[in-house]
Amino acid sequence: MSDFKQLSRSVRGLTVLVTGAASGMGRATARVFAAEGANVAVTDISADGIAAVVDAITESGGSARAWTLDVADPDRIRTVVGDVAAHFGSLDIIVNNAGISVSTAIDQDGYDAAWDRAIAVMLTSHQRIIRAALPHLRKSPSPRIVNIASTEALGATALHSPYSAAKAGVTGLTRSLAVELGRDGITVNCICPGPITTGITERISDEHKVIFAKRRTVLRRYGDPEEVAHMTLSLCLPAASYITGAVIPVDGGLMARNA
Repeated sequence: MSDFKQLSRSVRGLTVLVTGAASGMGRATARVFAAEGANVAVTDISADGIAAVVDAITESGGSARAWTLDVADPDRIRTVVGDVAAHFGSLDIIVNNAGISVSTAIDQDGYDAAWDRAIAVMLTSHQRIIRAALPHLRKSPSPRIVNIASTEALGATALHSPYSAAKAGVTGLTRSLAVELGRDGITVNCICPGPITTGITERISDEHKVIFAKRRTVLRRYGDPEEVAHMTLSLCLPAASYITGAVIPVDGGLMARNA
């Protein structure tokens, strides 16, 4: 029998780039990684939002810097990824979290525009960021990619077909790149959040959130952004080196429940 291997559960000193980090799950992810000693590149289209996140991290003794980033802009992606690696001296972890809310019927006039925007922001951007980051990830001692999809990739809701299609594409991209990049030791995993309290869900009344959660989830409540962020952190630990190609619901048991 081989000796016990003590695997590292620390991301201290590693550099993580988080998209959509101005609010919700992205903001929680940035703060969780910073609290664990990682260097955090806080990126989002909202300059004010990312500045506030960086201020909160640095005031708590963490290491972070903000970059404005529209993930639908391929030139800006290349610039930001390069700047992050140059500033921190490495780029070890990518968290593709940026997303938008898209709701439209397929027979509405604006469907094509909604479809194009959903795919650009929530699918095409993922592969572009990964491609830009690959030269840096290949130099990392613990390279990790985590893509944030949704339980809408695993089951569907009416009027959300552009969103569902984009998120389902993320699960396929995750599995395919896990197979392709495994030879480089780069793990690629996907998280599918269920009902989470974020800016996207804030327009839903508390009453309807309670009704939905009790009817659909095993835990009978909405989740907190930090609960998703900690799963992301777990997949990025050096010790998580044999987990790749996984699609993990963080949904309070929503997908496990029949009725």
